[in-house]
Amino acid sequence: MTRNSLLHQARYALRHPDRVIPHARRLTRDLWFRLQTRDHVDYYRAVMRSDTERNPDRAVGSKSRERWLKLGKTQFDYLVNHGLLPEHRMLEIGCGNLRAGRLFIDYLNSGHYYGIDISPDILFAAQQTLADFDLRDKLPHLTPVHDLRFDFLPDEYFDVVHAHSVFSHSPPRVIEECFAHVGRVMKPGGWFDFTFDRTQGREHQVLREDFYYRTETLAEMAERHGFKTMFMDDWERLPHKQSKMRLVK
Repeated sequence: MTRNSLLHQARYALRHPDRVIPHARRLTRDLWFRLQTRDHVDYYRAVMRSDTERNPDRAVGSKSRERWLKLGKTQFDYLVNHGLLPEHRMLEIGCGNLRAGRLFIDYLNSGHYYGIDISPDILFAAQQTLADFDLRDKLPHLTPVHDLRFDFLPDEYFDVVHAHSVFSHSPPRVIEECFAHVGRVMKPGGWFDFTFDRTQGREHQVLREDFYYRTETLAEMAERHGFKTMFMDDWERLPHKQSKMRLVK
Protein backbone atom coordinates (compact mmCIF):
# COMPACT_ATOMS: atom_id res chain seq x y z
CA MET A 1 0.00 0.00 0.00
CA THR A 2 1.43 3.42 -0.99
CA ARG A 3 1.20 6.64 0.98
CA ASN A 4 -1.06 8.29 -1.60
CA SER A 5 -3.74 5.57 -1.42
CA LEU A 6 -7.06 6.50 0.15
CA LEU A 7 -6.91 3.50 2.50
CA HIS A 8 -3.47 4.50 3.80
CA GLN A 9 -4.60 8.09 4.29
CA ALA A 10 -7.75 7.00 6.12
CA ARG A 11 -5.79 4.74 8.47
CA TYR A 12 -3.20 7.46 9.03
CA ALA A 13 -5.94 9.99 9.86
CA LEU A 14 -7.44 7.63 12.44
CA ARG A 15 -4.06 7.15 14.10
CA HIS A 16 -3.11 10.85 13.92
CA PRO A 17 -6.27 12.99 14.05
CA ASP A 18 -4.21 16.06 14.97
CA ARG A 19 -2.58 15.98 11.51
CA VAL A 20 -5.79 15.97 9.46
CA ILE A 21 -6.22 19.74 9.36
CA PRO A 22 -2.55 20.44 8.47
CA HIS A 23 -2.78 17.88 5.66
CA ALA A 24 -5.99 19.47 4.39
CA ARG A 25 -4.21 22.83 4.30
CA ARG A 26 -1.31 21.25 2.42
CA LEU A 27 -3.71 19.69 -0.08
CA THR A 28 -5.42 23.03 -0.66
CA ARG A 29 -2.06 24.72 -1.17
CA ASP A 30 -1.02 21.99 -3.59
CA LEU A 31 -4.11 22.51 -5.74
CA TRP A 32 -3.62 26.29 -5.73
CA PHE A 33 0.06 26.08 -6.72
CA ARG A 34 -0.73 23.56 -9.48
CA LEU A 35 -3.03 26.13 -11.08
CA GLN A 36 -0.47 28.92 -10.78
CA THR A 37 2.76 27.27 -11.92
CA ARG A 38 4.08 25.95 -15.24
CA ASP A 39 6.35 23.08 -14.19
CA HIS A 40 7.70 21.24 -11.18
CA VAL A 41 10.50 23.73 -10.51
CA ASP A 42 8.07 26.67 -10.44
CA TYR A 43 5.72 24.62 -8.29
CA TYR A 44 8.34 23.68 -5.72
CA ARG A 45 9.77 27.20 -5.70
CA ALA A 46 6.30 28.37 -4.65
CA VAL A 47 6.22 25.69 -1.94
CA MET A 48 9.56 26.87 -0.60
CA ARG A 49 8.50 30.51 -0.67
CA SER A 50 5.42 29.64 1.36
CA ASP A 51 7.33 27.50 3.85
CA THR A 52 10.26 29.92 4.21
CA GLU A 53 7.92 32.79 5.05
CA ARG A 54 6.70 30.77 8.02
CA ASN A 55 10.02 29.34 9.20
CA PRO A 56 13.22 28.71 7.18
CA ASP A 57 14.23 25.77 9.38
CA ARG A 58 10.90 24.03 8.85
CA ALA A 59 11.12 24.80 5.14
CA VAL A 60 14.13 22.46 4.91
CA GLY A 61 12.43 19.77 6.95
CA SER A 62 13.48 20.59 10.53
CA LYS A 63 10.68 21.09 13.03
CA SER A 64 12.93 22.89 15.53
CA ARG A 65 16.28 24.68 15.61
CA GLU A 66 17.60 21.83 17.73
CA ARG A 67 16.65 19.33 15.02
CA TRP A 68 18.12 21.64 12.36
CA LEU A 69 21.47 21.68 14.17
CA LYS A 70 21.45 17.95 14.84
CA LEU A 71 20.61 16.87 11.29
CA GLY A 72 23.18 19.25 9.83
CA LYS A 73 25.82 17.71 12.09
CA THR A 74 24.73 14.20 11.05
CA GLN A 75 25.22 15.04 7.37
CA PHE A 76 28.56 16.72 8.01
CA ASP A 77 30.00 13.94 10.17
CA TYR A 78 28.95 11.32 7.65
CA LEU A 79 30.68 12.99 4.72
CA VAL A 80 33.85 13.70 6.70
CA ASN A 81 33.94 10.06 7.82
CA HIS A 82 33.45 9.00 4.18
CA GLY A 83 36.19 10.98 2.50
CA LEU A 84 35.47 14.72 2.55
CA LEU A 85 38.71 16.72 2.97
CA PRO A 86 39.26 20.46 3.59
CA GLU A 87 40.95 20.90 0.21
CA HIS A 88 38.00 19.43 -1.71
CA ARG A 89 35.73 21.60 -3.79
CA MET A 90 32.13 20.81 -2.96
CA LEU A 91 28.87 21.48 -4.79
CA GLU A 92 25.76 21.19 -2.64
CA ILE A 93 22.55 20.86 -4.63
CA GLY A 94 19.55 22.16 -2.69
CA CYS A 95 21.69 23.84 -0.04
CA GLY A 96 18.65 25.45 1.63
CA ASN A 97 19.47 27.72 4.54
CA LEU A 98 22.78 25.89 5.10
CA ARG A 99 21.61 23.35 7.65
CA ALA A 100 24.70 21.27 6.85
CA GLY A 101 26.28 23.83 4.55
CA ARG A 102 27.41 26.04 7.44
CA LEU A 103 29.56 23.15 8.69
CA PHE A 104 30.91 22.34 5.23
CA ILE A 105 31.78 26.01 4.69
CA ASP A 106 33.64 26.20 7.99
CA TYR A 107 35.53 22.96 7.30
CA LEU A 108 36.48 23.49 3.65
CA ASN A 109 39.15 25.86 2.41
CA SER A 110 37.90 29.37 1.65
CA GLY A 111 35.92 29.60 -1.57
CA HIS A 112 35.59 25.82 -1.95
CA TYR A 113 31.87 25.58 -1.13
CA TYR A 114 29.26 26.14 -3.83
CA GLY A 115 25.61 25.98 -2.83
CA ILE A 116 22.73 26.10 -5.30
CA ASP A 117 18.99 26.08 -4.77
CA ILE A 118 15.86 26.66 -6.83
CA SER A 119 14.47 28.93 -4.12
CA PRO A 120 15.77 32.51 -3.89
CA ASP A 121 13.81 32.87 -0.65
CA ILE A 122 15.70 30.09 1.14
CA LEU A 123 18.99 31.52 -0.15
CA PHE A 124 18.13 34.81 1.56
CA ALA A 125 17.83 32.77 4.75
CA ALA A 126 21.18 31.13 3.90
CA GLN A 127 22.80 34.56 3.78
CA GLN A 128 21.52 35.19 7.30
CA THR A 129 23.02 31.86 8.39
CA LEU A 130 26.41 33.02 7.12
CA ALA A 131 26.11 36.14 9.26
CA ASP A 132 24.77 34.30 12.32
CA PHE A 133 27.65 31.79 12.30
CA ASP A 134 30.33 34.32 11.27
CA LEU A 135 31.24 32.50 8.05
CA ARG A 136 31.52 35.47 5.70
CA ASP A 137 35.32 35.26 5.49
CA LYS A 138 35.08 31.72 4.04
CA LEU A 139 33.68 33.23 0.80
CA PRO A 140 31.07 30.60 -0.06
CA HIS A 141 29.24 30.75 -3.38
CA LEU A 142 25.43 30.75 -3.18
CA THR A 143 23.50 30.73 -6.45
CA PRO A 144 19.80 30.40 -7.36
CA VAL A 145 19.12 28.07 -10.29
CA HIS A 146 16.13 27.10 -12.42
CA ASP A 147 17.33 23.64 -13.46
CA LEU A 148 20.04 21.06 -12.81
CA ARG A 149 22.06 21.48 -15.99
CA PHE A 150 24.90 23.32 -14.20
CA ASP A 151 25.61 25.32 -17.38
CA PHE A 152 27.35 28.13 -15.44
CA LEU A 153 29.85 25.83 -13.71
CA PRO A 154 33.24 24.73 -15.13
CA ASP A 155 34.17 21.25 -16.32
CA GLU A 156 35.76 18.75 -13.91
CA TYR A 157 35.79 21.21 -11.02
CA PHE A 158 34.19 19.49 -8.00
CA ASP A 159 35.57 16.65 -5.93
CA VAL A 160 32.29 16.15 -4.07
CA VAL A 161 28.65 16.78 -4.94
CA HIS A 162 26.02 16.50 -2.22
CA ALA A 163 22.22 16.58 -2.37
CA HIS A 164 20.29 15.97 0.83
CA SER A 165 16.50 15.68 0.63
CA VAL A 166 16.40 16.91 -2.98
CA PHE A 167 15.41 13.81 -4.93
CA SER A 168 12.77 13.08 -2.28
CA HIS A 169 10.99 16.13 -3.75
CA SER A 170 11.87 15.56 -7.42
CA PRO A 171 10.05 13.75 -10.25
CA PRO A 172 12.06 11.40 -12.51
CA ARG A 173 12.60 14.06 -15.18
CA VAL A 174 14.48 16.32 -12.75
CA ILE A 175 16.65 13.49 -11.43
CA GLU A 176 17.44 12.34 -14.98
CA GLU A 177 18.46 15.88 -15.89
CA CYS A 178 20.80 16.02 -12.90
CA PHE A 179 22.45 12.68 -13.72
CA ALA A 180 22.85 13.71 -17.36
CA HIS A 181 24.81 16.87 -16.53
CA VAL A 182 26.43 16.56 -13.11
CA GLY A 183 29.21 14.28 -14.37
CA ARG A 184 30.60 17.11 -16.49
CA VAL A 185 31.35 19.29 -13.46
CA MET A 186 32.82 16.44 -11.38
CA LYS A 187 36.52 15.65 -11.33
CA PRO A 188 37.58 12.14 -12.40
CA GLY A 189 37.23 10.01 -9.29
CA GLY A 190 34.80 12.50 -7.75
CA TRP A 191 31.68 11.32 -5.96
CA PHE A 192 28.08 12.38 -5.60
CA ASP A 193 26.10 11.52 -2.45
CA PHE A 194 22.33 11.98 -2.41
CA THR A 195 19.45 10.91 -0.22
CA PHE A 196 16.04 9.73 -1.37
CA ASP A 197 12.79 8.37 0.02
CA ARG A 198 13.02 4.64 -0.59
CA THR A 199 10.19 2.25 -1.25
CA GLN A 200 10.41 -1.47 -1.84
CA GLY A 201 6.94 -1.52 -3.34
CA ARG A 202 5.36 0.52 -6.09
CA GLU A 203 6.94 3.90 -6.74
CA HIS A 204 4.61 6.78 -6.03
CA GLN A 205 4.28 10.39 -5.01
CA VAL A 206 2.26 12.31 -2.42
CA LEU A 207 0.86 15.50 -3.94
CA ARG A 208 3.73 16.96 -6.00
CA GLU A 209 5.98 17.37 -2.98
CA ASP A 210 7.14 13.88 -1.95
CA PHE A 211 8.44 11.16 -4.26
CA TYR A 212 9.27 7.54 -3.35
CA TYR A 213 11.72 5.52 -5.46
CA ARG A 214 13.08 2.00 -5.57
CA THR A 215 16.86 1.82 -5.18
CA GLU A 216 17.12 -0.11 -8.43
CA THR A 217 15.36 2.63 -10.39
CA LEU A 218 17.82 5.33 -9.35
CA ALA A 219 20.82 3.03 -9.77
CA GLU A 220 19.79 2.10 -13.32
CA MET A 221 19.16 5.74 -14.17
CA ALA A 222 22.62 6.78 -12.90
CA GLU A 223 24.39 3.88 -14.63
CA ARG A 224 22.91 4.96 -17.96
CA HIS A 225 24.90 8.16 -17.53
CA GLY A 226 28.18 6.44 -16.80
CA PHE A 227 28.21 6.32 -12.99
CA LYS A 228 29.12 3.48 -10.69
CA THR A 229 26.56 3.25 -7.88
CA MET A 230 26.79 2.27 -4.24
CA PHE A 231 23.97 2.02 -1.71
CA MET A 232 25.26 3.45 1.60
CA ASP A 233 24.09 0.82 4.08
CA ASP A 234 25.66 2.46 7.13
CA TRP A 235 23.56 5.59 6.60
CA GLU A 236 20.52 3.42 7.35
CA ARG A 237 21.69 3.04 10.94
CA LEU A 238 21.54 6.78 11.57
CA PRO A 239 18.40 8.56 12.85
CA HIS A 240 17.06 9.65 9.47
CA LYS A 241 14.12 8.41 7.41
CA GLN A 242 15.75 8.73 4.00
CA SER A 243 18.23 6.41 2.30
CA LYS A 244 21.54 7.38 0.71
CA MET A 245 23.35 6.44 -2.48
CA ARG A 246 26.81 7.34 -3.77
CA LEU A 247 27.69 7.77 -7.45
CA VAL A 248 31.32 7.63 -8.54
CA LYS A 249 32.48 9.08 -11.83
